[in-house]
Amino acid sequence: MDFVRHSARLVAGILAAGLCTTSLPCVAADGDQAPPKGAAVTVLKAAKHCFDANVEASGVLVPRDETMVRPDRFGLKVADVLVDAGETVTAGQALARLTPPEGGTITIQAPVAGLVSHSSAIVGAIASAKGEALFSIIPRSEFDLVGLVPVRDLPRLAVNQSAKVKIIGVGEVDGKVRRVAPTIEPNSQLGQVIVALSATRRLLVNASARAVIKTGESCGVAVPLTAILYGSAGNVVQVIKRDRVETRRVEVGLMSGGQVEIREGLAEGDIVVARAGALLREGDPVRPVTGN
Repeated sequence: MDFVRHSARLVAGILAAGLCTTSLPCVAADGDQAPPKGAAVTVLKAAKHCFDANVEASGVLVPRDETMVRPDRFGLKVADVLVDAGETVTAGQALARLTPPEGGTITIQAPVAGLVSHSSAIVGAIASAKGEALFSIIPRSEFDLVGLVPVRDLPRLAVNQSAKVKIIGVGEVDGKVRRVAPTIEPNSQLGQVIVALSATRRLLVNASARAVIKTGESCGVAVPLTAILYGSAGNVVQVIKRDRVETRRVEVGLMSGGQVEIREGLAEGDIVVARAGALLREGDPVRPVTGN
């Protein structure tokens, strides 16, 4: 009997103290059960980030200008061709030698320095002052990208905006907007933008290219792309408040490097679930774990 009374007093003491044993649940001192612990989730703080506002334009490369080289008289026969298409020449460099009917030799020289884009000179052929040019030269080897953009993007474009141009077979070169066409193509409803290229590498006429034109910059709150749940009803992020999930509807903006601009719905410093998931519901208890 003494043993039974002793055990009863021991259990009562444990309950009063709010302690736990392997056979008894945890109970608070006032008799209420302790709040359950939720799942561990990785979180991060919403932070400031700057995004480039860009417009993309796709098109082909064209010479900025072309100089046609012809003899200044008729009846000359091509005796010797000294350069071929694709070669770079200097101003005054000899391109071909011609022979007039009366004899002697006339040397055709490059009027400008640049890239020889085309040559029709063939030994034995007759050169004409008004026919097809013997040579076409792109002065200073300067090219433009003639790109097309959606109509909605045209108002964002302006002369001298910087661009990065990726050219098939060449790589990336720098560029700058030289002109924005004032009209649009009626069938495609696309506008035209001319981007001047500053490349020292050899470029090819009609090569395909794509320009990314920087039209501005936007700095604001950002989160990783993984922190956003996209749905037909809108975009949401899951914020942690007092160790519970709170769903926030947000308005997203620009994207860059895996980060997404949040224009509305989130403040800098808010604790956000790094990988938002459909298994987390509004009000669910969680154990936040700060990500690396």
